[in-house]
Amino acid sequence: MLKLSGEAFAGGEPLGIDPGVVGHLADSIAEAVRGGVQVSVVVGGGNMFRGAALSERGMDRARADYMGMLGTVINCLALQDFLEKRGIDTRVQTAITMQQVAEPFLPRRAIRHLEKGRVVIFGAGLGSPFFSTDTCAAQRALEIGAEALLKGTQVDGVYDADPRKNPDAVRFDHLEYGEVLTRGLGVMDATAISLCMDNSLPIVVFDLMGEGNILRAVRGEKIGTLVSPAR
Repeated sequence: MLKLSGEAFAGGEPLGIDPGVVGHLADSIAEAVRGGVQVSVVVGGGNMFRGAALSERGMDRARADYMGMLGTVINCLALQDFLEKRGIDTRVQTAITMQQVAEPFLPRRAIRHLEKGRVVIFGAGLGSPFFSTDTCAAQRALEIGAEALLKGTQVDGVYDADPRKNPDAVRFDHLEYGEVLTRGLGVMDATAISLCMDNSLPIVVFDLMGEGNILRAVRGEKIGTLVSPAR
């Protein structure tokens, strides 16, 4: 399960979709699929709307979250288009029914698609407000039996401080789930971490845009920070 942030799709801009970035992501995913890896994807919607941010400015939180869910579907369709232009069969499944553009989310159907070598992109979060797309990625990964949750970010792993602000920040090679929660490290929200912890689903946090990083991550090569049970 590959978790992509919506912000990455914007390519450094505050909003929108950068075709160059999405094309780069599609190239990496396509290479992994051609190498025999089954790839599913959850995409955020932060380049369109952020429900939490909108609610802070007075909008009803539930309605704002639904807007964010719809934003994720826009990203899903963009990634689907770029993948199919590279010859990769792709299906979009959404938690909110929109039959003209996507299938409804059905775990067994998603698994069958993956077994046939198709990429499955999950959109519209969990279909309910107050849940992040990180939590969605964790739940979908568990529902389809994914081996790991790979979270692509703007930095090359998990640090004890923001490395973009603190040059002395130290990167972790490995963390246990409990450490992430007790130290308040910004890997994912607590709900997503707890889901992974309760079901021993490993999380790999890595630099999304680094050359070849997606391929290395899906192949299980050592990259970024591994969050897992005690070793």
